[in-house]
Amino acid sequence: MSHVQFATRDASPWVPHYIMAIDQAKCIGCGRCFKVCGQGVLKLMGVNEDDELVDPFDEEQEIERKVMTIDAAGNCIGCAACVRVCAPRCHTYAPADAA
Repeated sequence: MSHVQFATRDASPWVPHYIMAIDQAKCIGCGRCFKVCGQGVLKLMGVNEDDELVDPFDEEQEIERKVMTIDAAGNCIGCAACVRVCAPRCHTYAPADAA
């Protein structure tokens, strides 16, 4: 099995860190990470009184709060833009060779 090497534009070694999980207990649902992700990895969801994830834009649903979820993990390119804007630091990452 060959090891994939990643590099920046100037050929400096670089290891992408892919998003693995979001701690919904820490997430405040601000949407900052969603806004900076150009790859469509994340999705904002509502949490109802039964702690179930529901569509936050469905007017028939009563939501207690909003949280971010991982919608398309395979789209993550490992740029970590989301972690740089996350004040509560609720994202978990793994390096490309461990993901």
